[in-house]
Amino acid sequence: MLTVVAAALVNDEGHVLVQQRPPGGSMPGLWEFPGGKIERGETLKEALVRELREELGVTVESSELVPLTFVNEPLGDRQLLLLLYLCRRWQGDVEPRHASALQWLAPTTLHALAMPPADRPLIAVLEHYL
Repeated sequence: MLTVVAAALVNDEGHVLVQQRPPGGSMPGLWEFPGGKIERGETLKEALVRELREELGVTVESSELVPLTFVNEPLGDRQLLLLLYLCRRWQGDVEPRHASALQWLAPTTLHALAMPPADRPLIAVLEHYL
């Protein structure tokens, strides 16, 4: 089982931030919610706070991360568990440190993006709650 944490950063207009995977890595060019793997000794929220700082250059208090939903998908010969948190407050301006591009989009428009299979089911949950 590979456990990954991700954030649905939501701005004042109700738009969600997605980032485009860079060339040369896994699933290049696909759009995803920012986040990543949990390092040894980290809690889920600690990992997401670190990932958001590394990937986007923003500071998030762990108390601002609200568990929203999860997805379990096959990933090759193992299972991926993707945990999505909702975040409406952070400090700093988002910048694409590890992504080709960033977009703020209404949840309904996310369906048109090429996304990894694990991210796609999260769109309906965001549509419902936002």
